[in-house]
Amino acid sequence: MKKVIVTDHPLIQHKLTLMRDKNTGSKDFRELLTEITMLMGYEITRNIQLEEVEIETPVTNTKSKIISGKKLGIVPILRAGLGMVDGLLNLVPAAKVGHVGLYRDPETLKPVEYYSKFPQDIEEREMIIVDPMLATGGSAVAAIDVLKQKGAVSIKLVNLVAAPEGIEEVHKYHPDVEIYVAAIDERLNDHGYIVPGLGDAGDRLFGTK
Repeated sequence: MKKVIVTDHPLIQHKLTLMRDKNTGSKDFRELLTEITMLMGYEITRNIQLEEVEIETPVTNTKSKIISGKKLGIVPILRAGLGMVDGLLNLVPAAKVGHVGLYRDPETLKPVEYYSKFPQDIEEREMIIVDPMLATGGSAVAAIDVLKQKGAVSIKLVNLVAAPEGIEEVHKYHPDVEIYVAAIDERLNDHGYIVPGLGDAGDRLFGTK
């Protein structure tokens, strides 16, 4: 599949197995999600531009590299996406954080935006949308729509677990967006849940039903 990067590092797969287990409680689930997101962050940020600067070490003067180019923006899809923010901020503390809130209209079943707030310089940043689950793809497509309408030109989508149907839906409407996942699962069931998946990520994060 084009523009889909599976970050299948052994540590990520190990932690994902623990998250899938229905006996894992909210505290451990939150910590594991932060840890996996941080590990995925190495791949997500692999192509960040660098520039060379001159510094003085305790031994001598030398030239070394620092991050330059586009700054990052992190956009969690409320509410489950909030669980992935700290993992990326641990890596890139200077990143700005926006938010987008979506709910599903009970009649049309289409995502409806109810809240959004982004950094002012969104068009100058590489925006990273985070949400643990990419199921039908409806929320992801809607979130990307909102970001593009606000001026974003560089967008990545980061999910823990994705269904093939969700990946196809995102690339149907936004073929330019790279998708980073820890695992591509088998399918969606009749209720739109990912199989085998890990249940409702928001409920498991925050201890709700």
